[in-house]
Amino acid sequence: MSLTHLKLTRIAATVGLAIAAAACTQQETTKAPAPAVTEAAKPTVAEAKAFIQNAEAELAALSLESNRAEWIYSNFITEDTASLSAAVAEKVTAASVRFANEAARFVDLPLDADDARKLNLLRSALVLPAPLDPAKNAELAKISSELNGLYGKGKYCLKDGRCLTQPELSALMAESRDPELLKEVWAGWREIAKPMRPLFEREVELANEGARDLGYPSLSELWRSQYDMAPNDFSAELDRLWGQVKPLYESLHCYVRGELNQQYGDEVAPKTGAIPAHLLGNMWAQQWGNIYPMLAPKDADPGYDVTELLAKQGYDEQKMVKQAENFFTSLGFDALPDTFWQRSLFVQPKDRDVICHASAWDLDNADDIRIKMCIQKTGDDFKVIHHELGHNFYQRAYKNQPYIFKGSANDGFHEAIGDTIALSITPKYLQQIGLLDQVPDASKDIGLLLRQALDKVAFLPFGLMIDQWRWKVFSGEIKPEQYNQAWWELRQKYQGVMAPVERSEADFDPGAKYHVPGNVPYTRYFLAHILQFQFHKALCDIAKDEGPVHRCSIYGNKDAGAKLNAMLEMGLSKPWPQALAVVTGREQMDASAVLDYFAPLKSWLDEQNNAANRQCGW
Repeated sequence: MSLTHLKLTRIAATVGLAIAAAACTQQETTKAPAPAVTEAAKPTVAEAKAFIQNAEAELAALSLESNRAEWIYSNFITEDTASLSAAVAEKVTAASVRFANEAARFVDLPLDADDARKLNLLRSALVLPAPLDPAKNAELAKISSELNGLYGKGKYCLKDGRCLTQPELSALMAESRDPELLKEVWAGWREIAKPMRPLFEREVELANEGARDLGYPSLSELWRSQYDMAPNDFSAELDRLWGQVKPLYESLHCYVRGELNQQYGDEVAPKTGAIPAHLLGNMWAQQWGNIYPMLAPKDADPGYDVTELLAKQGYDEQKMVKQAENFFTSLGFDALPDTFWQRSLFVQPKDRDVICHASAWDLDNADDIRIKMCIQKTGDDFKVIHHELGHNFYQRAYKNQPYIFKGSANDGFHEAIGDTIALSITPKYLQQIGLLDQVPDASKDIGLLLRQALDKVAFLPFGLMIDQWRWKVFSGEIKPEQYNQAWWELRQKYQGVMAPVERSEADFDPGAKYHVPGNVPYTRYFLAHILQFQFHKALCDIAKDEGPVHRCSIYGNKDAGAKLNAMLEMGLSKPWPQALAVVTGREQMDASAVLDYFAPLKSWLDEQNNAANRQCGW
């Protein structure tokens, strides 16, 4: 589930590493110091305004070219389409590097709020800023390409002779309950990351130099400066949010660890301490839903299967999308344009290779919105479709904003909106649309909530710790000789998860997660997992739903839809706290909605842990 080509801001300063999500920057009071400018060369407000206008026009034009090239490549994968896509990406990169460096010249000028915001967005557009030195720029591009190649080509050959790719290895992690095989797969995949270590170290050196050229002390400051608050204040905000949800996570961790101990015994799954990472059903132990069958409460079956319900009602791929569209029109949003139905990809073609990963597209920054998804007629994909259309309706909502403001209020908002809609796919909603005859009673809620918590709650510390590690690396707090040790210290601190085999500084385990060699910021996913519940609860309150929030669906409520649309229309034209307040009535992110949603589960988990006399924590 992803958002593709939302913006050309927030890109990596190397060919082919465009990151498709915009983010807000710091307010004027929290700007990083600008590079020194001589009095003779001091720019004027008029020059700054002209620069912003020209940059915005050029980036808007480039976005059309880039989006179409990328769409064609994703739907017709050949060497020629790949070459065309890379050529456009190179143009986008060159323009963004040029604009970011030029924007730094104007940072101290007394501009109006909109122009100051646009300038900061242009200046912070680079995820991986290249140094001004052309030779170092080329070196950074080469290193980034090599890191992506090492990950993309990575395979591990099992002892039985099978050589498998990461998706195939991940499927084994999800399905197998053989701890020795799981341990082999877990350790085997991480072999592909060892050669990345010296490349990553040099990449950090070069990107830090690029950040300093833009006026930031380090890449850590640049990344943390994109959330409408001072970098250290943003770090403190994340700690506060984590503090709110940590007790819920600890209860879940305690229950899961206890159940794994019963399944595997003390030698494989200890009763106390951290959980061995290979036992949680996921290559990175970031989501635990794959092991739900091992953990499900007795009599947890809700009595229905959405996949079977869809088949029974004759839903094909297009009807599934039509029903998801109906969710949004029931809230008062306009129907999708005819071009959406003509140009989207719903079914995997039989005559060519395509990238099947579900994604939402905005090709013309106006009305040419699409999804690209090889839909399976399953309950899981029914949710994914609702999620992807959340992106599309957000894209269309802010189409009237200036180009630089066409994006989400911060980079967590876009993913959060899709997930907020997916939270309304409750049994109540399934009954409202005629898929389900009767809503199960509350006794079935625990199973449904546990299944959801294994993905949503279990993800929270993982979503937080990846950038905690990177920011410390970028700032120099974590030295190269401590890369792997610090990685596992943070994983133990936040997740209570440990490596199943001995690790050393000969390893580079962070590189086994795509977002590290791919230079994709990760905090957005943590924020999305907090915001989606805050949005959902607020919208349920607006809809005057008086039941438990985990049973609420806003389907059909135009008051909730109007509030949601008012926020979406703002794009990233204002600091995200102002956008947040439109729906929630407050300008502060708040994880208490997560606790409200999972309150029945938390009580149940504590009962189970107390009854089994489990020692929680690690």
